[in-house]
Amino acid sequence: MLSLILGTRPEIIKMSPIIRECIARDIPFFTLHTGQHYSYEMDRIFFEELELPPPEVNIDVGSGPHGEQTGKILAGVEGVLQERCPNAVLVQGDTNTVLAGALAASKLHIPVAHVEAGLRSFDRRMPEEINRVVADHISDFLFAPTKTAEKYLLDEGIPEEKIHVTGNTVVDAVYQNLEIAKKRECISPGLEGLEKGDYILVTAHRAENVDDKARLSGILRGLEGVHLMTGLPVVFPVHPRTEKMMREFSLSAEGIMFVKPVGYLEFLRLEAGAHLVLTDSGGLQEESCILGVPCVTLRDNTERPETLDVGANLLAGADTENIIEKSRTMLTRLPDWQNPYGDGHAGKHMVEILEKAGVTR
Repeated sequence: MLSLILGTRPEIIKMSPIIRECIARDIPFFTLHTGQHYSYEMDRIFFEELELPPPEVNIDVGSGPHGEQTGKILAGVEGVLQERCPNAVLVQGDTNTVLAGALAASKLHIPVAHVEAGLRSFDRRMPEEINRVVADHISDFLFAPTKTAEKYLLDEGIPEEKIHVTGNTVVDAVYQNLEIAKKRECISPGLEGLEKGDYILVTAHRAENVDDKARLSGILRGLEGVHLMTGLPVVFPVHPRTEKMMREFSLSAEGIMFVKPVGYLEFLRLEAGAHLVLTDSGGLQEESCILGVPCVTLRDNTERPETLDVGANLLAGADTENIIEKSRTMLTRLPDWQNPYGDGHAGKHMVEILEKAGVTR
């Protein structure tokens, strides 16, 4: 039996192809929801929209400081693993759920499979970087999405036999979930008139951007400049944290369509139809690259260098003029880059590796 441990919506998205593959192969598994960002009750509709079975176990830790939250997850996961005794545990990405889930399993001598292993920003100020590095070094199966990620792991002394270049489940998820999204016609108020290719899509939520008045102001001024340069609507589904900090800093922006956050499937449709994406999200850098939509990243570094290498993305940081200039550059590029994240069968490859290792029953 496998245990899939997740606690945030990006993890649900990237684990969804593995869940579907386990179901298709009749492999016994259970999903453990930590409730790192939302309780399962808030995420219930998310599982339903993605046509996934609900988690069997919910420990509902809630938000909190990193140490407190990680400790709660560690204690909760450990108890469940001792009771259920899975043959292997899967974690995905770089959250506190990943760190605590991998640590709990490792201490109980349960093999750990890290989905999306080997990503590095080389910025140890980011808590996500600490989480992903530690998880990699205590994992038994490292599912690296690219050869670059594999190189980083080898450079850190991780044995080659533990590393498997599988592609990224984000490709599977984008293709599979976009098909689900196309079956749904619900459009949020204010977005009804948007035409494919005739708008720019923005997200910003990272603490280093939105909790810093100078950086957040620089990003907003940059968005205004991009709007003036292109004449296109700039659609900005505002994360609650970003909205809160804009109020605290008394910041606003002219010509920007600030809208309430939309559901994942609707957002995926918006992303697929955008002329340009500006974001500080790692997942959106990947998704826009896969969808053939140019991207400008509102960060000074990225753990997705493959998007830069193929020409799908540029780093702009939070400097106003840099955001405008990098947007101008990306809008002149043809979206003919090669998707670096695999063939859309990463989930299948991962499950086959675990089957071959004899940990799926």
